[in-house]
Amino acid sequence: MPIKVLIADDHVFYREGVRTLLSNSPEVSVVGEASNGDEVIAKAAQLKPDVILMDLKMPGMNGIDATRQIHESDSKIGVLVITMFDDDDSVFAAIRAGARGYLLKDADKDELVRAIVAVERGGAIFSPAIAQRMIQYFTASPARQSASKKQDEFGELTEREHEILDLIAQGHNNTVIANKLSLSIKTVQNYVSSILTKLQVADRAQAIVRAREAGFGTGK
Repeated sequence: MPIKVLIADDHVFYREGVRTLLSNSPEVSVVGEASNGDEVIAKAAQLKPDVILMDLKMPGMNGIDATRQIHESDSKIGVLVITMFDDDDSVFAAIRAGARGYLLKDADKDELVRAIVAVERGGAIFSPAIAQRMIQYFTASPARQSASKKQDEFGELTEREHEILDLIAQGHNNTVIANKLSLSIKTVQNYVSSILTKLQVADRAQAIVRAREAGFGTGK
């Protein structure tokens, strides 16, 4: 049986191009398309594809959040990220969300089909450039890994949330943070609530532990 593939990308011309590219591959059958994160989640539940080709930047829910929800609801579906973004934040966020592979959009047909087959079989596959970046990360010095961890693990936080988390890790309360950043108490409270949600921690104390382990709160 051919591998059932669902294409998720907000550019219709790209979706059509990938569908055409895969049309002559007996190993693969494109069963549907989606243009945003909410749509790909719905179609994943409806069509039960074997592999989803997932773009990261889409209107509404992005590909990272969509990948996470799909992985949590049906881990048998393999997500293969296909994107133009090769930065460390995007790569590690996708992997943490449950993606099994990460290719850049300049991949040719043979590379794409090989990746789809590998992901469907439960393997993990990355484009050569991404694989090289991962090797460099895991062979980096402990200091560089610590800096990367600080950037990776909290990559979903906004710049302002990073700033507030650093102050939280230093032991400051909301009133002090509001004064330092010239914000209202209510605004700081909203930011703190968002930070706790994104870090998936129950309270401020857990956030401080996570943050300090990653190098926040040191003034570095």
